[in-house]
Amino acid sequence: MKYVVWSIVILIALFLAYWVFLVICSCFVDTKKLYDKHSGFYRWLLVSSTWYLVFFGRVHFHTKGFEKFPQDQRFLLVCNHKSKLDPITTWFLLQDYDLAFISKEENFNVPCWGRIIRRCCFLPIDRENPRNAMKTIDKAADLIRNDQVSVAVYPEGTRNFGDGLLPFHNGIFKIAQKADVPVVICGISGADKMRKNFPLHKTDIYFEVLDVMSAETVREMRCNDIGDHARSLMLSFVEKYEEEDKNVNLRTV
Repeated sequence: MKYVVWSIVILIALFLAYWVFLVICSCFVDTKKLYDKHSGFYRWLLVSSTWYLVFFGRVHFHTKGFEKFPQDQRFLLVCNHKSKLDPITTWFLLQDYDLAFISKEENFNVPCWGRIIRRCCFLPIDRENPRNAMKTIDKAADLIRNDQVSVAVYPEGTRNFGDGLLPFHNGIFKIAQKADVPVVICGISGADKMRKNFPLHKTDIYFEVLDVMSAETVREMRCNDIGDHARSLMLSFVEKYEEEDKNVNLRTV
């Protein structure tokens, strides 16, 4: 019994030490700087701290189409967006690809993690100022060209609290055109259920690679046409899981 107690005490001490270490490391990040170089160390901090959410949230990932991912090449990833946990679970699931999300400024003010994502080359975007937004697009393209990260962005521009998809901001596809890289079109479903399920029930998250548009194809198309293709695929994905959710709800009534 004594050994069990000591084991628990040691685990708790290690847990607390890890979080103290995380906070201390975050203090060394300059909150006024946009970083040009990706940090493998801060990426490890980001993924390892996210592991706690995935583990204690009892997340079960269901994936499809991962064989389509470009090999040994950076890319622009686009996906539908319904939950605050979409990017968190996505960067954990795709940790081998060093994803840097384009996100609203407020997310960079989150204690500790706001600093860490900044050091992992995540980029804030001013959604109210087109000129500043274009600077973010140029910065994202530079990061890809310099082989620092792959970039992820939600074409809807914000979370969708209803069914279907919000209108797309097709200008974000200029990132892929400027960097001359493929566009990876994905769909995610289920992350929005984590808050309701925690801690008694597991959460199933479905993540699917719907298509990969080659750099050559992206180069030859207009941004609006790329957006129409991506939207069509995402809408079919979203509608499929919305229909499944409705059928589940009907069976439980």
